[in-house]
Order: sequence, then structure tokens, then C-alpha cells
Amino acid sequence: MVQELTAEQIRQALQGISVPPQPQIMVDLQMEQVMPNPDLKNIARLISQDPGLSGALLKLVNSPFFGLANRITSIQRAVNLLGSRSVINLINAQSIKGEMSDDTIVTLNRFWDTAQDVAMSCLSLAKRIGYESVDEAYALGLFHNCGIPLMLKRFPHYMAVLEEAYAAASDERRVVDTENRVLNTNHAVVGYYTARSWRLPEHVCEAIANHHNALSIFGDESARDTQLKNLLAILKMAEHICGSHRILGNQPEDHEWNSIGALVLDYVGLTDYDFENLKSSILELGVGQGSY
Repeated sequence: MVQELTAEQIRQALQGISVPPQPQIMVDLQMEQVMPNPDLKNIARLISQDPGLSGALLKLVNSPFFGLANRITSIQRAVNLLGSRSVINLINAQSIKGEMSDDTIVTLNRFWDTAQDVAMSCLSLAKRIGYESVDEAYALGLFHNCGIPLMLKRFPHYMAVLEEAYAAASDERRVVDTENRVLNTNHAVVGYYTARSWRLPEHVCEAIANHHNALSIFGDESARDTQLKNLLAILKMAEHICGSHRILGNQPEDHEWNSIGALVLDYVGLTDYDFENLKSSILELGVGQGSY
């Protein structure tokens, strides 16, 4: 069901699009992570050398979305408590913003605001439905649309195409279908390639590639791709809660959720009433208010 992109398809999709390289700190962290016995002290030391990332990590783990009982005040404590893999996934997700921000593109402000909201909602939803790898859910939330700023740099009229894509979304037409028709590529493919080049876990990369393919994936009732379905269910609920259709697509109605919502909720075992309560509690934590 998950289709592997060929090298030629990737080359065509990325024509004229420049994927930013990972910052050196991520290269160093991932090299340490693949050692037979990763040194947690060295990982904490590397993170602490970057005040921006270390401050963002502490702010994240102490946020109400993370829900820890005691406040964490040191990077070493965060690494010891969460483990090196989780911390590196969280740092990787946060560093993408620094590499893709562009003050000359005002539209990116609303993009990053909603990406952060979706990431925090993914984190909270993962905890509440019992998905163990909350760091992966967070990384997916921040990374899933990382193709959008790259598309915007390549195609100045891209946001108009994206709005058209959200407006036309239905059971028969995915958001990415409109992009493919107009631009011959789409933000999900570009995001997939970026995530792979940044060495995100493969199943997170697959979720990025397929995040506008949910109707097909949840329509398959077999036990295949459970990990993919778990991540996509969390992401699609988070996008709906955060109003991605309004902020990115400029649409009053979430056409994509109307197509997939019942399948997603059925998959995670939530009623509409359960989901509305969950939505309210996440909004109360401060999504959209910059409180984290």
C-alpha cells in the first residue's frame, strides 16, 4: 500500500527545489546515537552547546502538553529521563524551523505557527491514546508539511495552489492531486525526501509521504501498516483540531476531515463525543495561543 518512490520520481519532484542540509549538531548527535553504547553525557553536552535548541527542548518537555509531574531544568536530566532516541527526534524536529525560516516570506509565519500547534497536539494526542513514541508523533507534527516552505520558494504562487487544493478536496480528489496537476509535484513528496535526508525514522517519513492519502490507507481494514495508521490517525486529528484547513487552505470547511474523520475515529476507538471532549481539552492547553 505504501509506494516507494523511485530515484527518478524523486529527481523529477525536486526539480528546482533546494532541500536544506541538516545542521552540524544533528549530524553529530545522530553519529553518537548509532554507536553501540551511546554516551548520554556526550549527547547532553552537544545539545547544551546550542542555546537555542537546548532552551526550546526544555520549554517543550516542561509544557503542559508533555504532562511531566516534575519540572526539568537541565539537558542532562531531559536526556536521562526521555532517552537519547526521543531527545534526538525532538531536537531534529525543532531544528527544521531554523533551517527553513525566511523573513522575506511573510506567509511562512502562519505556516510555522500552525506547524507548532499541530506538533503539540500530536504530542498530547499520542499520550492520551497510548501511543508510546510521543517524540515521533511530535516530529511528524512539525515535519509533515516541511515541503510547503520549499514549494513556496520554488513557486511564488504556491499558496494559491494550496488553497485551491484544500477547496477541491473530496472523496475523489486528494489535496496533493491538485498540486500534481498544476505543479507536477507536491509538498508531501518534497517533505518525504527532506525527512529522509534528515534521517527521521522511516515510518515517520512514510507518514509524511502519505499524509494526504489517509482515505485509501484507513479504507484498508487489514492489519497492514499499523504503525503508519497510528501516526496518521494522530496527525489527522491534530490537523483538524488546529484548523489547518483554515490557516493553510483558507477554507471554512475541513473537506478532508469530512471524508476521513469517521474512519480515523473508528480506527482509534473514539466516538464523536469522545473526540469533541479531547479536542476541547487540547484547545484549553493553549493551542494557537503561543503558550508553550
